[in-house]
Amino acid sequence: MRRRAEMTTYNKSTYYIETWGCQMNEEDSEKLSGMLKNIGYVKAETKENADVIIFNTCAVRENAELKVYGNIGALKKLKEAKPDLIIAICGCMMQQKGMAENIIKKYPFVDIIFGTHNSYKFPEYLNRAKQECKSVIEVVDKEEGIVEGIPVDRKSDIKAFVTITYGCNNFCTYCIVPYVRGRERSRQPEEIIKEIKSLVAVGYKEVTLLG
Repeated sequence: MRRRAEMTTYNKSTYYIETWGCQMNEEDSEKLSGMLKNIGYVKAETKENADVIIFNTCAVRENAELKVYGNIGALKKLKEAKPDLIIAICGCMMQQKGMAENIIKKYPFVDIIFGTHNSYKFPEYLNRAKQECKSVIEVVDKEEGIVEGIPVDRKSDIKAFVTITYGCNNFCTYCIVPYVRGRERSRQPEEIIKEIKSLVAVGYKEVTLLG
């Protein structure tokens, strides 16, 4: 099943994204940034200047998890000073069993929690958090179909990430990837080629295939 991402326009505000982990996480953050820019948001240089703060987490390295906890806790005073601030936590760490509930219990000021399978719905979750004035928790256990057409705000004008597969079918004893990224799903070759051609057309020189 292949779908195209749909975006809704909101008033202009600012956002800040902090990313831990692998290149796949980096690309996910580029997509989150792309979706936010697409609905009128602009990037803030610091957390203090942001209306929306997103932490894209990693579950592979213990040190990365500890950093996430510390960084979330540090936002408490900022949230108290800016009650309308939206704090969102996403990524592989959130896919772990019971993690979302633990985060909300420990940090009740967090507004949005979502996982790796439904990040394309972030604009919807953002709108809900603003309208409902309560925490939105949307962690999907089963992987969904690949969604094409998500806007990407790439960090570089020369190098780009292009995902060709998601997840993994090899449940190695030392690896958590199948549990947080799901079973292997491949993009259609024509979609991959189309994306790479569009990058070349605007001057990109290097493409890293992710999977």
